[in-house]
Amino acid sequence: MALVAGTDAGWLLFYSLAGDLLHKQSIYPAKILKLNFSERKENAWEDAGSDELSVVFPGVIARCDGADLQIMLQKSFQEVKSRMWKDKFEQEDGEDTSSFEKIPLQIWNVSKFSSCVDAAIVGLMPPPLLELQSSQRHYCAITVGEDAVVSAYRLSEDRSRSLVGAILSRGVAATFSTISSLSKILWRSEPSPTKKSRPKPQAFAKTSPLTCLKDSPRKGERLTLSPSGTLAAITDSLGRILLLDTRALVAVRLWKGYRDASCLFVEMLRNKDKASSSSMHLDYTKSDYCLCLAIHAPRKGIIEVWQMRTGQRLLTIPCPKGSRILQPSTRFSSSAFSSYTPLEVYLFNGDSGQLSVLNRHIG
Repeated sequence: MALVAGTDAGWLLFYSLAGDLLHKQSIYPAKILKLNFSERKENAWEDAGSDELSVVFPGVIARCDGADLQIMLQKSFQEVKSRMWKDKFEQEDGEDTSSFEKIPLQIWNVSKFSSCVDAAIVGLMPPPLLELQSSQRHYCAITVGEDAVVSAYRLSEDRSRSLVGAILSRGVAATFSTISSLSKILWRSEPSPTKKSRPKPQAFAKTSPLTCLKDSPRKGERLTLSPSGTLAAITDSLGRILLLDTRALVAVRLWKGYRDASCLFVEMLRNKDKASSSSMHLDYTKSDYCLCLAIHAPRKGIIEVWQMRTGQRLLTIPCPKGSRILQPSTRFSSSAFSSYTPLEVYLFNGDSGQLSVLNRHIG
């Protein structure tokens, strides 16, 4: 297990639980707004893709494959266990990233319709019509922003680049290098101290805008994905919460009167009698739970739990001022043979510092 952090300068940092720096990589020279880790285990038989880490910037989104992250972390943990990491950092500058192997990633520009304040990659999507079938994949990204409440894009996995563009880019680079060398010979000057430059950001991959919703002065604020990525809850500046079907790209539900609200998806037990039975240990399966949306309305001082997609309100929980709802990036399970681990939401009391789990039983 590792901890991931993003900086205002666009650096992605990986730490062990002991505080050792495992990896450092510059993704894009801008503030990292959000890190999303998605588990793609439910529909693996449909080739839904592997686990992934997406990094959200203002108008930009990047994606790292979970398999590449796992390989990198395994190598880093082996170095920590062999006690070579400490000696390595005593000899090298902490800002030097040449010792870190770069994680393969794709990066896209998603600011065609609006400035992006939040975004997420919701899953795979079919290629465009009249396009030849290839091995490259296409992803669907949902963004929210000021000019467009919600926007959708098709992200191509491989960067499209023409032969002429590749020749020109190499030719220009070689010409510039030659001119620079000649200028140093003709105009000799005192050698300036070498300054470590920031790594050049990766070129954008192909992005195709699909659709957007503009409703001025309404502005999109936050976006939350369901575990499967098929639903997205979007909050806006007018106190509305939009439930979006990310496959069909249509709105399926709308709540009003929830200013400054935050949303998280949660799974709750369907059968109250089965849940309240304590005489014997019960192993619950996925079918015993139903997907719900927890809405924290700080101005009302309550948390509401609504059944998806069009179900009724199941719970209303009062919460003190300064509370927040939180959710871990991955589900915790004791072993691979344990019962199904539901998606949980935690309530954090900012005044007392108490952390409690929301009741998963429908009562």
